[in-house]
Amino acid sequence: MSVRNWVAAAVLLGGSAWAAEAPAIVPMPVQMTAGEGVFKLTAATPVAYAGKDAKAVAAYLSAVLAPATGFALNALPGAAAPANGILLTTVGADASLGAEGYELTVTPKGVVVKAPAAAGLFYGCQTLRQLLPPAVLAGTKQDAVWEMPCVTIKDKPRYSWRGLMMDSGRHFMPVPFVKKFIDLMALHKMNTMHWHLTEDQGWRIEIKKYPKLTQLGSIRAESPVRGNRNQGDGKPYGPFFYTQAEIRDVVAYAAARSVTIVPEIEMPGHALCALVAYPELSCTGGPFKARTKWGVEADVYCAGNDKVVQFNKDVLTEVMGLFPSKFIHIGGDECPKDRWKKCTKCQARMKSKGLKNTEELQSWFIQQIDQFIASKGRRLIGWDEILEGGLAPGAAVMSWRGTGGGIKAASEGHDVVMSPTSHCYLDYGQSNAGGEPETIGGCLTLAKVYSYEPTPANLSPEKKKHIIGVQGNLWSEYLWDGNDVEYNGFPRGCAIAEIGWTPADKKDFSSFWNRMDTHGKRLDALKVNWRRLTPDQK
Repeated sequence: MSVRNWVAAAVLLGGSAWAAEAPAIVPMPVQMTAGEGVFKLTAATPVAYAGKDAKAVAAYLSAVLAPATGFALNALPGAAAPANGILLTTVGADASLGAEGYELTVTPKGVVVKAPAAAGLFYGCQTLRQLLPPAVLAGTKQDAVWEMPCVTIKDKPRYSWRGLMMDSGRHFMPVPFVKKFIDLMALHKMNTMHWHLTEDQGWRIEIKKYPKLTQLGSIRAESPVRGNRNQGDGKPYGPFFYTQAEIRDVVAYAAARSVTIVPEIEMPGHALCALVAYPELSCTGGPFKARTKWGVEADVYCAGNDKVVQFNKDVLTEVMGLFPSKFIHIGGDECPKDRWKKCTKCQARMKSKGLKNTEELQSWFIQQIDQFIASKGRRLIGWDEILEGGLAPGAAVMSWRGTGGGIKAASEGHDVVMSPTSHCYLDYGQSNAGGEPETIGGCLTLAKVYSYEPTPANLSPEKKKHIIGVQGNLWSEYLWDGNDVEYNGFPRGCAIAEIGWTPADKKDFSSFWNRMDTHGKRLDALKVNWRRLTPDQK
């Protein structure tokens, strides 16, 4: 049902003014049918739960509703819907909805969220939150009538990977903001946070076997000046990194919100800060300093040095001990081969392995890492450059240089996450109208992001199954802090969420734009520094 038709129905059925507006749900559900009347949430509303893992979701729902409503809703076991209450249950759910699907029924007498698994219950609760007035998302008590319109929703996601990427390499993002970012993803039913943790400008993750990575690699002498990228600010940056205890805490926080964190540990390029700490891993021996300008660094890991492969295996062993994600991202992008072409060790490796060129040398390196990751029961994913020289057999691809890499990888039977610069690089500018903050360049309006279709039409039905998702990327060269990430990430991240969740034939930009009027109030309640809607975004 369209928003316009819903409003008419709500008025005809005697719904409140809020009930007429409430279906501004982002992302748009698969099926939604208006009911009659409203359900009123009060301090006496009971919350019951039944089935596997439902208790934790019930506790979460009670906790997130409490700050704004002032209600301490009791979450208690119960197989039936309590009178004038809320039931969360995995018992008797429609298995065809999958692990992330749910059914939500709101009547004047109560609310039932039913799902095959806890993730689906959690997403049903996100829809429930959006059915309430936007003030329910505020962190302090609000004066409001907590009503939601009666509705029946049956919903499940289109793709299994619905992601946003946070880059902590260029500019470090503190743990409280990382958690806020995860909460924003969860509200939009996004399930994968890709966390970029190592870069030429900073190594941001504690590795106990190699302490110099953070002692030396998490610091740079200066950064480009905001507004003048060709001038240094003269201010040392760092040491900034996440301890392993902080990482465990963030991973657990995300898991409780149905968000999986996929770490990215760059190799064989974008590794200068590792070479600052351990210069013997390079082709030249150094010494090195962390890069103080943005861009690509010529010094990379030496692919002819056995110690490099072992070093990265050691690092990844600790990384996999912190992150239980199925996928481990190893970058693989923008690796200049200049040093390899002159390095005696790299040339000897190529000769001994019968490799024709340095692209095949990179492929050999990626395959060593892929085999190691696979031996630990995980899967390697990398940027589409890992296709060059032959793709490692078990690897998945994140297609960023357009869609060609994704099409090629899917055609060869590899899973693909689509994330092209043309539609998914949220560090690009949002308007050409002027007055926008400094960005890396380009212009990517809300309308253009929303228009993206991740599954290429020219793939066969069998190969289309390998397009497992879509992701928006927030590279932080020109995102100095959380406020910048929020401004660039929203509302364009809302569009990415709808692309990943809502069936293609139900997407409608006019509807999305209209729903953002209400959804923007939710972002305001959450104190998100989002980019307000203006005509130049259409």
